[in-house]
Amino acid sequence: MTTPDTSPRRSRRPAWAGRNYSLLAVAAFVTTLGSHGALIASAFAVLDAGGDGGDVGLVAASRTLTLVLFLLVGGAVADRLPRHHVMVAANALNFLSQGAFALLVLTGEPALWQMMLLSALGGTGQAFFNPAAEGMLMSSVSGEQASRAFAMFRMAMSGAAVGGAALGGAMVAAIGPGWVLAVDAVAFAVAAVLRSFLDVSHIAPREPGGGLLADMRDGWREFTGRPWLWGIVAQFSVVVAVVGAAESVFGPLVARDSLGGPGPWGLALGAFGVGTVSGALLMTRWKPRRLLLAGTLCVFPLSLPAAALAVPVPLVALVCVMFVSGVTIEVFSVSWMTALHQEIPEEKLSRVSAYDWFGSVAMVPVATALAGPAEAAFGRAASLWGCAALVVVSTAAVLLVPDVRRLTRREAGPIGKQPAPEVVSADAE
Repeated sequence: MTTPDTSPRRSRRPAWAGRNYSLLAVAAFVTTLGSHGALIASAFAVLDAGGDGGDVGLVAASRTLTLVLFLLVGGAVADRLPRHHVMVAANALNFLSQGAFALLVLTGEPALWQMMLLSALGGTGQAFFNPAAEGMLMSSVSGEQASRAFAMFRMAMSGAAVGGAALGGAMVAAIGPGWVLAVDAVAFAVAAVLRSFLDVSHIAPREPGGGLLADMRDGWREFTGRPWLWGIVAQFSVVVAVVGAAESVFGPLVARDSLGGPGPWGLALGAFGVGTVSGALLMTRWKPRRLLLAGTLCVFPLSLPAAALAVPVPLVALVCVMFVSGVTIEVFSVSWMTALHQEIPEEKLSRVSAYDWFGSVAMVPVATALAGPAEAAFGRAASLWGCAALVVVSTAAVLLVPDVRRLTRREAGPIGKQPAPEVVSADAE
């Protein structure tokens, strides 16, 4: 006769991976899987409808333009309302806009203005979602385990990016972009259901403030009072813009003309995703003491994909370059999230995140819209070499900010109540 096992069962999850963290990770995995396929599908939907590089840029710019316009409002709203409600509403809007985009592509040749309008609606949803999601994620883990939690989260997202890009490219080639866009719409619906179960009872009720504009001004003061924060955001306003133009506009064109179409381009994007998985895995073990110095040095390799497309190099070489840039950007991303979690009070996370996102993507609509005219004026290769040079110059410039070189990691401390940032003296450099 056996006796019942009354010993406590060990949880299969680590202590820091609580219910909220797990729900956030699963939902983000689902949407990342869909969106990376949709990134390829939307570009080729424009091309299949008779558009050119300029039209691809206009559709991409429409999404980013509304993202930029509504980000600051989205950040303030996410710090005033329950963040999971904001996230669910944003996912619902993305489901509707992406579903309509898919329907148009599947039933005929969509007009350019229709694709731009639906892309703009998707950007609006993202503007409200991003600050709420970042604030929710950062409040779901302890300060002591934040770096590992962020690395594991990003590793899951990177794994979804690998599958989404590779599968999306293959699906676009096999059955067309419309079905890939439809899958992305379903992914948003699934994620909205998952995020509706998030628990925000651990977050203290917000104190009544002076209104939305006052909250935005408060976030601005928090943002501008930290040179390392606004310095890196200014850097990434350039980096994200030129990398976005290279990948969303020039990449599909180079793939069509020199690599063999959407399948090889999807493989290259998948290699970038494999690199980010590897970089996130590295960051579960490596904890650089000077968070931002290590992260910023790892931004320089982001210039390599644009240079590789400018040549253009063979597919094997492009895949290797994309892998390396994926590894290094993930070192930056985890270091950056850890710095924000360590230094920014919880009740201001979404507002600061909104200014972060705003600065980082503000130039993307301009860059993507000008990609086509730049190609016509200077040639594709020269435009891509210019993108690579801007990444190098802006990254070198931000290293002149002392706090970027000196900000150091603290291993413990309650969220939002950390002491002032510890910096290394100049003599110790």
